[in-house]
Amino acid sequence: MRILITGIHGFVGGNLVRTLYKDHELYGLDIVYPEAAGVTTTFNWEEMDSVPRVEAIIHLAGKAHDTRNTTGSQSYFDINIGLTIKIFDFFLQSDAEKFIFFSSVKAIADTVAGDILSEKEIPKPQTLYGQSKLAAEQYILSRLNDNDHHSPTITLQPNDYLKPETCNLKPATLNPKKVYILRPCMIHGPGNKGNLNLLFSLVQKNIPWPLGNFENHRSFCSIDNVNFIIQQLIEKNIPSGIFQVADDQFLSTNQLVTLMAESLGKKAHIWNLNQKLIRKFAKAGDLLHLPLNTERLKKLTESYLVSNQKLKNALGIEEMPINAIDGMKKTLNSFRENI
Repeated sequence: MRILITGIHGFVGGNLVRTLYKDHELYGLDIVYPEAAGVTTTFNWEEMDSVPRVEAIIHLAGKAHDTRNTTGSQSYFDINIGLTIKIFDFFLQSDAEKFIFFSSVKAIADTVAGDILSEKEIPKPQTLYGQSKLAAEQYILSRLNDNDHHSPTITLQPNDYLKPETCNLKPATLNPKKVYILRPCMIHGPGNKGNLNLLFSLVQKNIPWPLGNFENHRSFCSIDNVNFIIQQLIEKNIPSGIFQVADDQFLSTNQLVTLMAESLGKKAHIWNLNQKLIRKFAKAGDLLHLPLNTERLKKLTESYLVSNQKLKNALGIEEMPINAIDGMKKTLNSFRENI
């Protein structure tokens, strides 16, 4: 197949190329377009008319979550909605049969109220990043329900697409077109940069983890499982749908610190300090503007569990091919090799 991948030179895109290039002809659409092994040609966004006929489009490009909160709202919406409008309209007008959009679990919820996040949850994103991803989803769904497929007038403002009546739309059946909206949790693997790297750096420097008394659990997703999912969606006849993407097992932060120490050949330094004492210190951090405040403490210690059952049902599998611990070990070993 000929496949077009937007954001092809990013972390996920680069890994997909290494998985798909042997069996498929790959083209890229990106703001940078260096030559890359396995990529026939990369076009910039002004050259979309030059893209050859493709059978599938994977839309990765977007504005990533800025944990420092320095990105303005308009930037999220201009990029995450704007690029989605461009590429999805291109898809509808093309001969391509499959469209895969990488959204985020943050389009649904920033915190999980119950035991686990499922696709039945009503979207209530609190961050600009999550809101922009949900808005991009809703644009796709609105076009699928627009029978004449003419582009509506778009005003890219933060709350334009966050209307409750559009939150539960489901993709229409477009024969032979198929549309998949994927909501991954944190994807990790070789070449990944982000919060995992920061925690790994602390462990490498023998800095103790002081929050060992908080036993939280989180969902992650190995890049190998992501690659497997994309291969299945590309190569099999799977119905359109919205799917959460996660490993089968959950990991606690204490487990992560231990795995990081093991990958470095070190002993894990985990301090089980009194929770009340830590919370008091965090409240002081609110007043004194210290690195640890109540908001950061919440993010570091909360659980965020994501169900992947709907996706496994659609793929016809009982479990993901890569175990969460094995996938994390592979990622951490790659961090160690790059020290």
